[in-house]
Amino acid sequence: MALSPSAQRPVRAKPGTSPTTHSGAGATLSQSPCVVIVGGGFAGIEVAKALQGSPARVTVIDRNNYTLFQPLLYQVATAALSPADVAVPIRGLLHGPNIEVLLDEVVGVDLGRSCVRTIAGREISFSSLVIATGSQYNYFGYDEWARLAPAPKTLEDAVAIRRRLLLAFEEAEMCGDDEERRALMTFVVIGAGPTGVEMAGAIAELAKTTLARDFHRIDPTSARILLIEAGSKVLGEFPEKLGTYAHRALTRLGVQVLLNTKIELIDENGVVAGGQRIATQAVIWGAGVKATPVAAWLGIQPGPRDTVRVNPDFSIAAHPNIFVIGDAAAVSGIDGKPLPGLAAVAKQEGGYVGNLIRHRIEGTGTTTVFRYRDYGTMATIGRSAAVADLRGFKFTGTVAWLLWGFVHIYFLIGFHNRLVVFVNWCWAWLTYARSSRLITGDEGSRSAPRLPPVAPSVVESSKSISSRETLRANAKRN
Repeated sequence: MALSPSAQRPVRAKPGTSPTTHSGAGATLSQSPCVVIVGGGFAGIEVAKALQGSPARVTVIDRNNYTLFQPLLYQVATAALSPADVAVPIRGLLHGPNIEVLLDEVVGVDLGRSCVRTIAGREISFSSLVIATGSQYNYFGYDEWARLAPAPKTLEDAVAIRRRLLLAFEEAEMCGDDEERRALMTFVVIGAGPTGVEMAGAIAELAKTTLARDFHRIDPTSARILLIEAGSKVLGEFPEKLGTYAHRALTRLGVQVLLNTKIELIDENGVVAGGQRIATQAVIWGAGVKATPVAAWLGIQPGPRDTVRVNPDFSIAAHPNIFVIGDAAAVSGIDGKPLPGLAAVAKQEGGYVGNLIRHRIEGTGTTTVFRYRDYGTMATIGRSAAVADLRGFKFTGTVAWLLWGFVHIYFLIGFHNRLVVFVNWCWAWLTYARSSRLITGDEGSRSAPRLPPVAPSVVESSKSISSRETLRANAKRN
């Protein structure tokens, strides 16, 4: 979204500059109301789509030039899909002559002057502001763990996780020390929510099917995958029947599930969980999220998980022209329970707020009250195994897996992406192959995997040591 210290930083503009006209728009647009949308994710894109062709000038600001389908990031991290399969350029989605897209990053909001400040030094004025910056993973006060246990939230993180997983097997292939090899082939996933369950299942399939015949000195099927959960069950927010099924399905895949186990420490050599030291070089975080620091921008007291409390129309108190939507907003459904951080929620909120702003600008008004249409929740565990809770109807196994695949194909943005992902999934189902097994990235980048210290045993040959050093050098160059 629009917040990240690792964001690509565009060329710095002069302070005070602001995009006030669109090419070909003329003086009419320059005098029109200006709607600024911060964040080009599910929610922000829906707002912009609703305002295409409206009398407003619309400026969409995001630190990336693409919108990302986050529910499938774990498949990028486990080499099932490539980054381009789950991302689409924002400019390719928004063609309205009244819409401008800026590759920039918002760092603050000036409520008094009705403008946002960006990392490139711009001050962009607004008549209406929509903040849809989403969420980030919550390390519960241990932010230093983010470097050691990346979470699949961005494309960069997903590629870094993929690099870490694949490099662990390459290192193990050349390792002559049994203890170090066991650590290299141990993978720890923290958090048994949908992200953790899907990640653990995908790693198990990667190791035990895709890579099974790729190596000569190691047996990838012997890889140890642990899913660690502080709570008492898998998929705690799902009905108990579905959580029990997911637990059994993971066990069949060879995943070791540790419940009621808290993470006490994460360091360069592994984790300490429930008083037990687990040696590993690959830790993946999926234990919870919190909102981006929108509350701090607006100078208001944050709500649960740093979210912003909003009015029924998603505006904030005393500022009816400033809206917060998506994962950053604290919103409850008709049952009084907080709405989940799902793509469907963000898309519906974005469409509602976009239409609300358009009606205000056009002077037509609207009395429509937002109601979230809950179509259900799903999670996949592995090949032909998934769970689905669709408006009280509960499915498991192959039926749920097919439903999960259909829904994700449907919500993917762009026909090309839908077609490519569908073909990749069919091919993977038939052959167990994963075509995106590329080790890329840089050790110096955020969330990049750390390589274990070279500690060959006395029986490891000099040729093996030389190969290990060559691999490290090549990994750094890539």
